[in-house]
Amino acid sequence: MFYGIDKFKEECGVFGVYLTEEKEIARTVYYGLFALQHRGQESAGMAISSGTDFIVHKDIGLVSEVFTEEFLNTKGFAAIGHVRYSTTGGTRKENAQPLYSKYKLGNIAIAHNGNLVNADIIRELLEEAGVIFQTTIDTEVVLNLIARAAKKGIERAVFDAMQAIKGSYAMLILTDDKLIAVRDPHGIRPLCLGKIDGGYVLASESCALDAVGAEFLRDVEPGEILIIDKEGIRSLNLIEKTKLETCAFEYIYFARPDSIIDGISVYESRLKAGEELYNEAPVEADIVIGVPDSGTFAAVGFSNASKIPYGIGFVKNKYIGRTFIQPKSEDRERAVAIKLNPLKSNIEGKRVVLIDDSIVRGTTMRRLVDLLKKSGAKEVHVRIASPVVAYPCYFGIDTPYRSQLIGANKDIDDISREIGADSLAFLSIDGLLKALNRDGFCLGCFNGTYPVSAPLEADKFQFERKE
Repeated sequence: MFYGIDKFKEECGVFGVYLTEEKEIARTVYYGLFALQHRGQESAGMAISSGTDFIVHKDIGLVSEVFTEEFLNTKGFAAIGHVRYSTTGGTRKENAQPLYSKYKLGNIAIAHNGNLVNADIIRELLEEAGVIFQTTIDTEVVLNLIARAAKKGIERAVFDAMQAIKGSYAMLILTDDKLIAVRDPHGIRPLCLGKIDGGYVLASESCALDAVGAEFLRDVEPGEILIIDKEGIRSLNLIEKTKLETCAFEYIYFARPDSIIDGISVYESRLKAGEELYNEAPVEADIVIGVPDSGTFAAVGFSNASKIPYGIGFVKNKYIGRTFIQPKSEDRERAVAIKLNPLKSNIEGKRVVLIDDSIVRGTTMRRLVDLLKKSGAKEVHVRIASPVVAYPCYFGIDTPYRSQLIGANKDIDDISREIGADSLAFLSIDGLLKALNRDGFCLGCFNGTYPVSAPLEADKFQFERKE
């Protein structure tokens, strides 16, 4: 969607169910994936185990487009599902997940949210050993590592595979009789566990548990392997010492506001970010507005702290979805007006504070400021509820080259002039941590310090993508 040209792209979402008896499990996974649709709109898929047979269906498209009513009647006792936005591998049907294969111990399927920084090295070693790959995604590397170690048993094979890979991963693995969940040792990507009537549920976000009527139990710990089978739940640890470093952008932008990730309410964190933003960068104005929907909650927080009235500044065309034709590059900025149109009666003659969650390239923000001024705004003061994005992400978020990040190449005064604002301020890293009310986050896109060593300069092009 064209609005995404100035946003980090979502990563992926995973959802899994294990039941004690065979039921119409596809429908449960469908609703779970529907709740996670915001994490990936490129492809969707599902793998279902009846104990002896696997049914796998996946395709390019939204959840509602990929699965038919007939498929939703499919029964099974365990299943995993996936919604995808490609961070590596590109848009191809064969890259849709879950990935499925037969191996020495039977059937296996895998769904992965995240990115492996050493996948190409492992892939090359496996290819030299005669392994043939069917896809271009790093998830297949993990699948092959597990399959090659199958003689040790599935639990040991998974453990050994996780020891070999580096990067971010919230991963669900389905076999004939087990559902296995793994979270990377830094907990960069989220994953939580819930209880449902007759079994357990695993999901990228707690909002998906709510969607299927599951009770939230806890977050999967960093470096934890959860094994669910007919005996119940068991837990293994990849390494003894782990440090939780959740991706900060989960709270800033990616996650749904009704989710709770690693004990933090996404909604509350965005509200507090807006409050901290006012404390750091106050301004005199007549109205506070948010960019729908990414800046809405921070705008409410800014209004609460400043006592400046909150109002609606843009009306969003809710019917423009992923099928809207992408304009040519020269028309992209103009196309913003098709999705977001200023509410002139709220804007005209007023000093406006415009709140958004982040600026990546600056193209969309420039157009929004221009729209407000053409609608009669006396002043437009832009406030961003996150620090300056100055570095790419290598852990499951599609980011532009650093040369395309406006915060990496211009100072705040220059950015302000570039977007046409009367003033501009970003939330500081300290302010962000105050809003989140704890330490323990990946802040690599803000400060260039990553939980896992970033790829060598020569290899970064694989992770730094252009539009």
